[in-house]
Amino acid sequence: MRRFFALGAVLLLLATSATAAKIKFDIKHVEPLSWWVGMNTPLQLMINGDNISAFDVDITPKGQGVEVRAVHRADSPNYLFVDVAIADDAVAGRYKLCFTNGRHTYEYDYDIADREEGSRYRKSFTTADFVYLIMPDRFANGDPSNDSTDDTVEKVDRKKPGRRHGGDIQGIIDHLDYIADLGATAIWSTPLLLDDENGASYHGYSCSDYYRIDPRYGSNELFKSYVDECHKRDLKVIMDIVPNHSSTSHWWYDDQPFKDWTHQWDSYTQSNWTFSTNMDFNASKSDLYQMESGWFDRTMADMNLDNPYLLNYFKQWAIWWIEYSGLDGFRVDTYPYNEKMPMSEWCKAVMEEYPNFNIVGEVWTSSIPQLAYWQGGNNNKDGFNSHLKSIMDFPLHDAIRAAMAEGGDKGGWGSGMIRIYDVLSHDFVYHDLSNMMIMAGNHDTDRIGDVVEGDVRRMKIVAALLCTMRGMPQMLYGDELMFRSSDRSKGHPTLRIDFPGGWEGDEVSYFEESGRVGDAKDVYDYTRHLMNWRKSKDVIHNGRTLHFVDRDNTYAYFRYNDEEIVFVYVNNSAVERTIPWERYAEIAADIQVGTDVVSGEAVVMQGCKVAPASALIVEFKR
Repeated sequence: MRRFFALGAVLLLLATSATAAKIKFDIKHVEPLSWWVGMNTPLQLMINGDNISAFDVDITPKGQGVEVRAVHRADSPNYLFVDVAIADDAVAGRYKLCFTNGRHTYEYDYDIADREEGSRYRKSFTTADFVYLIMPDRFANGDPSNDSTDDTVEKVDRKKPGRRHGGDIQGIIDHLDYIADLGATAIWSTPLLLDDENGASYHGYSCSDYYRIDPRYGSNELFKSYVDECHKRDLKVIMDIVPNHSSTSHWWYDDQPFKDWTHQWDSYTQSNWTFSTNMDFNASKSDLYQMESGWFDRTMADMNLDNPYLLNYFKQWAIWWIEYSGLDGFRVDTYPYNEKMPMSEWCKAVMEEYPNFNIVGEVWTSSIPQLAYWQGGNNNKDGFNSHLKSIMDFPLHDAIRAAMAEGGDKGGWGSGMIRIYDVLSHDFVYHDLSNMMIMAGNHDTDRIGDVVEGDVRRMKIVAALLCTMRGMPQMLYGDELMFRSSDRSKGHPTLRIDFPGGWEGDEVSYFEESGRVGDAKDVYDYTRHLMNWRKSKDVIHNGRTLHFVDRDNTYAYFRYNDEEIVFVYVNNSAVERTIPWERYAEIAADIQVGTDVVSGEAVVMQGCKVAPASALIVEFKR
């Protein structure tokens, strides 16, 4: 009887083991979510699951050009990093990751697709583009059903400036025709990835999942559709990304793969914000370390890009989103706060995968030499090359805003329009003027409508400058309508106002021509005209600049090439000015009559007068 019982137990155990050998294993995360044949970037999977480090990994079917090359274990037993080799002639399809610990085998489906034709050589944003910046939560609510979701903490409350208001991807899609008609050719949206903080999560800069669109905005699939819809309208899409920090609500935060995955301190330590330590020969190592490794905020864990697995993770993550959704560019938040050598390697990896791709970095400094340091190819004394193609021109941003605040009688020696002249006189410092993003405001600065105190005339000057100066112009949503903060004293949430007409029940819609009246219509019509005029003007996209110094709160400059000349005269003073045309003889001696870009009328330049607080734009054929 005992022998029979023992034999039965053995048979039952074997049967149980045979059944268990093919059951599904509860893998929590495999990232990247998928991959492609023909990529330049090697694939390293990050796999997360309870005690997954006890397993070995293989991939089937065999003989199709896909194989596991190495398996790396982390500090946490709940992670594996798996190097997967994909031959150039590998067979696309669904593969199985096979996990075994000697007794059990578990399987996980993983897709490797054929790469879309021409993907490697996709075009990106250039000086020919005008970038329209959107905060999706504040732009339009196209799907009220996702305003609050069961799997996210913060719920919608449109009555409070710092809370979720319900704008989403569908809202952007619904109004793409408005953006295209305005004359924009590219859209930069603040981050759309999951931000699951319990307050102010609408801004998106505290990422909780790098591979998931926030469900209050939509889904990965909807984001891909959004990119497709943009491309149908000749609109490029720039994705805002944040490798410097993640949210403390990120799924990995409480169980990080490695002890140095994020920067750890004995007590909360904030960055010292002094990114000059990156190029300052006199800076202490401790100051540099705190700048790079200190946290941006208590809910923003500072990522350690010196960890090679994390750096690989971010390379693949960026490339996955480009390939998956068809992106046209990146804007990188808080760029200098990352470790500079790993970020240089990151930029280089993206550019090697997509040679024509453009990445613009937020380098928020008023120092021109410090800004120039971060643009790839700059002749830095320490030999550093960031490989970052484009930079945001904050010195010019500051000068435009200061000049507009010093209109009329406020201008004088060293103030008013001479500020813009002075900034552009330093253009010799920059490596590549064409790859500089220029702006008069963004989602983090006071509304330019507030800076000019609602003065329509000076708001038009801002539009004239953005549409005619060197570089790639960017405008914050609503500035074409002279939006102003709902309460300037309360900071960021109130400058990030809802776009009227983006919500059901709004009393007026600025998306519709009938809703645009008064000053809003005046500024809109002027801005729209110039933005659409700029689209076809190579002399603006790629022409040279010649400018003239004056200290009477005016500014004169020419954009020119072999075929065309565009003359811009800004009178920011309180009195009418007569253009001193003979003063510009070195370029204008042979041109006396041009065409007013705004009115379309002929302009005789000799003796031409310009009203106070206005800009004149005249084009000439050579």
